[in-house]
Amino acid sequence: MYYKEDSIIFYNGKFIKASEATENPYSQSLHYGNGVFEGIRAYNTPNGTRIFKSEAHYKRLKYGAEVMNIQFNYTEEELTKITYELLERNGLKDAYIRPLITTGADMSLVTSNETNLIIQCWEWGKYMGDKLLRVKTSSFQRPNPKACFVEAKVTGHYINSILSTNEAKQNGYDEALLLDMNGNVAECSGANIFMEKDGKLYTPPRGHIMAGITRSTVIELCREEGISIEEKHFTLEELKNADACFFTGTAAEVVGLQSLDTYEFPLAWEKSHGYQLMKLYKDEVLGLRQKRKAS
Repeated sequence: MYYKEDSIIFYNGKFIKASEATENPYSQSLHYGNGVFEGIRAYNTPNGTRIFKSEAHYKRLKYGAEVMNIQFNYTEEELTKITYELLERNGLKDAYIRPLITTGADMSLVTSNETNLIIQCWEWGKYMGDKLLRVKTSSFQRPNPKACFVEAKVTGHYINSILSTNEAKQNGYDEALLLDMNGNVAECSGANIFMEKDGKLYTPPRGHIMAGITRSTVIELCREEGISIEEKHFTLEELKNADACFFTGTAAEVVGLQSLDTYEFPLAWEKSHGYQLMKLYKDEVLGLRQKRKAS
């Protein structure tokens, strides 16, 4: 699914076949989850292949390396250039891109001095599909922000996402919704959440969430299009009184919810702000959106 015999990856300064890549079995990333990654999308636009918000994604990758004390010296510009070349070498115009920084062999609990950069890409549709999602409230909470850097995409943090997704799927749901340590709505296993109530959108503020780049793009779209939006904490009870709800993420893009546990969102998806933003977001990534003129 992710690579073929002739697929190319970037590995420590070279373009090699994915099938030829090796990783140290004593890697600290493998043993302890000390690595950082990004999820980026490239789109086939009328003006050619476009990596959406490449600089922002690579800036966050570097932030993750910094807070985890992982040595990493590439610039955002260098990484972007490498990624465009990688797409070209793989003949891909519309693709999902996964940069990954792993750490070397070191069984101590101090970050290894050895690091590896791997950039992969493959064709991948919307991660959560196009249908409205049936979501289960997870018994797992999002990590305490005093226990880790919640806005760094650290590989080990995603055990939390795997646990919550497994639980939801095993109970017949499509996705999981996680609360924070205070019992407020946080996000789903791999995307941010927005709820609509009486024509206004709400989304949890930074602090207890992985504040995604798609999330910030959707907030920008709301402000440019005159859609009322507020970043605030809200409870599960409030969410179960909402009119509509949707998730946002690079892999998921914008996807609507049908239900949460036994609660069915009453507003038709096609009449919701989420549906409007799904269309606006697609135009934005393809470079097709006409911004509103200031009045």
